[in-house]
Amino acid sequence: MKKMLLVFTSAFILNVIWENLHSFLYASYKGGAITEYILLRASLFDALIITSIVVPFLFITSLPRSGWLIFIIGTAVAITNEYYGLGTGRWAYNSLMPIVPLIKVGITPAMQLGLLGYLTYFLVKPCILTRLQQKWYNVRS
Repeated sequence: MKKMLLVFTSAFILNVIWENLHSFLYASYKGGAITEYILLRASLFDALIITSIVVPFLFITSLPRSGWLIFIIGTAVAITNEYYGLGTGRWAYNSLMPIVPLIKVGITPAMQLGLLGYLTYFLVKPCILTRLQQKWYNVRS
């Protein structure tokens, strides 16, 4: 549980920073202003998604060598989420948002979950694997 909390907390902090840095690229959320509360809610949602993507890579022994898949999975989830958000009118981009031509979504939201998911994994992996290795060593001794 502590390990999952470490993943979640790391992902949440990274997402709060990301959301605040790219919020100026959005015109509105549900037709209204984008407030700090909305950014924190989005960060919470994104941290939960990243946690659900990253945790298996930390605890399933065959996955750590495939950590790059976190970027692929996170990007696919982010693009799907953008299609949903834009399609339902939950949020709208302003003219400053750089759009990925083929998929017609903003580049910063398309990269967010993949990039921050991999960064979370990269930051947390040494702490968690070191603890797991120490436990394994103690069990075997």
